[in-house]
Amino acid sequence: MDPYKRLQLARKNGRPSGRFYIENILTDFVELHGDRRYADDPAIMAGVGLLSGHPVTVIAHEKGGDIRDKAHRNFGSANPEGYRKALRQMKLAEKFGRPVLCIVDTAGAFAGMGAEERGQGQAIAENLMEMMTLKVPVVSVFVGEGGSGGALALAVADEVWMLENAVYSVISPEGCASILWKDASKVKEACSCLKMTAEDLLEMGVIEKVIPETQPETLCETLKAQLDMAFSALSAMTPEERCEKRYARFRRLGVFGE
Repeated sequence: MDPYKRLQLARKNGRPSGRFYIENILTDFVELHGDRRYADDPAIMAGVGLLSGHPVTVIAHEKGGDIRDKAHRNFGSANPEGYRKALRQMKLAEKFGRPVLCIVDTAGAFAGMGAEERGQGQAIAENLMEMMTLKVPVVSVFVGEGGSGGALALAVADEVWMLENAVYSVISPEGCASILWKDASKVKEACSCLKMTAEDLLEMGVIEKVIPETQPETLCETLKAQLDMAFSALSAMTPEERCEKRYARFRRLGVFGE
């Protein structure tokens, strides 16, 4: 399947977003709100739940269901307070020794004037820095779109996985086409250039695993089993070993030899 069709599937209306996976992978989920600085951002869902009986912290982009819910959640494009809420939950997870699961599905961080005034760039940068040294296991799963820094702010993880029809890129294809060709209609060409599909990113070592997309219930059971194994393996390492491995993982990205 060509990259443009993958993009269409990742953006398809009705595609399950963060809330669906939280409700079908975890039990006894309790949502926690607010960044303790400014406000609560509904584009980011965060809280604590049980994965096979073990407590985990989960942080997810949520695009919303019907049109009112989508507008309320800003179509999954988070403001700085969303990323600060996510970081607050990560630090609480570190304090209590809980693994962190991030579910990524966003076209990108919100680029509005208010978001910039409240420090969007700094909020994302703080997440990148703090996640790199987080002492608990972290796994990020891309379930739809993964756009630029808005996605990366929840993806500095020990392992990064993607559903087979998810996409992950440094910029939206429309933005890329506007910059390279001064023509936003060249989206198909941009999709091919960006190497944004799960297969491309697995080949380049940007992600560790591609999850085949089956029926939603079967997919959730697969994810649940895979997460159990991943967190078990990561928990067997010392915090220092995990941090060193995580740092080395990201330092390798973009390094190519002749």
